[in-house]
Amino acid sequence: MLRGDTRPLPAAAGRPLLGDIMPLKRSDLVVEPMPDETLIYDPRSKTAHRVPLITAWILAHADGKSQIIDVLAAMKAELGVGDDADNMLTAALEELTRKGLLTSTTGSTRRAFVRHSSLLAASLPAITSIVAPGPAAAVSITQGVAPVLRSLPEGLATESYDHFEDNPFRETALHPVSTFAVDVDTASYSNVRRFLRSGQLPPADAVRVEELLNYFRYDDPEPADASPLACHAELSECPWQPEHRLLRLGLQAQRIDRASLPPCSLVFLFDVSGSMHTVDKLPLLRAAMKLLVETLRPEDQVAIVVYAGAAGLVLPPTPGTEASTILAALDELQAGGSTNGGEGILLAYKTATKMARAGGIQRVILATDGDFNVGVSSRGELVRLIEHERARGVFLSVLGFGTGNLKDLAMEQLANHGNGNYAYIDSIAEARKVLVHEAGATLHTIAKDVKLQFEWNPREVQAYRLIGYENRLLDREDFEDDQKDAGELGAGHHVTALYELIEAGQTSPTQTAAPLRYQKSLEPADLATSGELGFLKLRYQPPSGGQSLLSTFPLERHEVEAPAAATSDDYRLAAGVACFGMLLRDSRHLGLSSWQLARELVTSTLAGDHDGYRQELIELIDEADGLADRT
Repeated sequence: MLRGDTRPLPAAAGRPLLGDIMPLKRSDLVVEPMPDETLIYDPRSKTAHRVPLITAWILAHADGKSQIIDVLAAMKAELGVGDDADNMLTAALEELTRKGLLTSTTGSTRRAFVRHSSLLAASLPAITSIVAPGPAAAVSITQGVAPVLRSLPEGLATESYDHFEDNPFRETALHPVSTFAVDVDTASYSNVRRFLRSGQLPPADAVRVEELLNYFRYDDPEPADASPLACHAELSECPWQPEHRLLRLGLQAQRIDRASLPPCSLVFLFDVSGSMHTVDKLPLLRAAMKLLVETLRPEDQVAIVVYAGAAGLVLPPTPGTEASTILAALDELQAGGSTNGGEGILLAYKTATKMARAGGIQRVILATDGDFNVGVSSRGELVRLIEHERARGVFLSVLGFGTGNLKDLAMEQLANHGNGNYAYIDSIAEARKVLVHEAGATLHTIAKDVKLQFEWNPREVQAYRLIGYENRLLDREDFEDDQKDAGELGAGHHVTALYELIEAGQTSPTQTAAPLRYQKSLEPADLATSGELGFLKLRYQPPSGGQSLLSTFPLERHEVEAPAAATSDDYRLAAGVACFGMLLRDSRHLGLSSWQLARELVTSTLAGDHDGYRQELIELIDEADGLADRT
């Protein structure tokens, strides 16, 4: 039985915003208050949930007697919530209902959420399920009252995402070549998860399908020779457009275990400005970095630079053997002040230069909520600094934290220019995935400026479209230009790219271009009758730079095509993820896409779900389906 504050709520004038009374809370829940969140154990489902303090506060007041208008008034009076109280209350009730922690809901709490607004997700951190305690542990969890939250995240609803349109179909006769840079960022997936678990569909521009695709582990083989990369291709019927074909390309980097990595010189660059004080920011950041510190070897070294109103070196270069010193420095970090990201980066790079060792890994890891508003005078100046340092071998990775201030485009661009990757950390589990399980890929680059180029055979392919990678497209001539920056691959990284193809002779959705006055359409060469679907070129540079290396792969149709019933788990997983992403984006290329189709495709691959991420994806698909029904 929950024990809670049963004081009468202050009276408030006006019409109730959401309903007459609060839903009834479950009487059998076991609640344990913690310093920054609350643990709720559900004995019926044998599941434990970590919930933010404000959600626990709302649950404690869901007594079925208080008018919702009174609860809103109490939120404003006791918690300091402003005009967003009704949105926050609605989101909390929706989430508590889905988790089965309420016995009833008022009909008006099922109101539709605005699809492209980030307000609710920015206002309310996610509820995250964790492993349920065993019987003994469950008995030991005592009942208690969730502490009252006295402050809320600053800068609500100031998140920003760059607008982009889905890639269109391209006529092979007019555009025979498709060129793009690889992308191994995964921030979009965990950010989408944060939105869905907060009870809202993400803004369409927060959904980058390639980052959803590359979040998952695939079973494509590693290179069999000395090459750092291996390619695999598979072609079959397109699940959402059966008259089309879907080509999956898998690019697998050589795996290197943590013990075999070169010595690592890491500079942690932490945003400790005032906006970082909430539990999903600096406290989660500290916990995440402690996971990485636990993996340090004697040959590794770490320094910590922080920035707020000013930048400072809080931990000089320290070897991995002194983990206790590094952990103590992390524990002492406090949030406060304005944000001087530019000055912090200058100090971080200066520190990294002093730590450099021949043949070692030099990397700055920037952790922030994305609010760069003071320091280097312009974004262009900051980018030039980062590019200058990457040429000297110091790479930059970016970790995003929290809600409300996320500047998605800025953070992605900083990582791109710094030859690093961009991840969004929404939970300690995500931190463990990025910083422990995928440490080799996160820290050690084995190929840089990786570019892919397809030349399509017009006798086989009438038109094509690349799914995702909209901000990674390159001009045809960029492929040969070693000065043109592209994407980096770390040890063990996997890149998946999907092309939807319209076969020759079929009707194309693209507009037919008017004939040219001075040129005639190119006639297919004799090789076009060879049965090749297309010709793939892969170009990359060694991590230390120098002349790029080129690999080529003719795609023989009979070698890569399979009937729909014989496709691999990797193929169906990628197709399901793409279907999910297109639905979230409300793509104009949806065809027969549905939440059910996405679910069926992913479910068919669960036998290979070694890490639980596919099952989690199914849960997110179901949440998105439910939210879409109410919009």
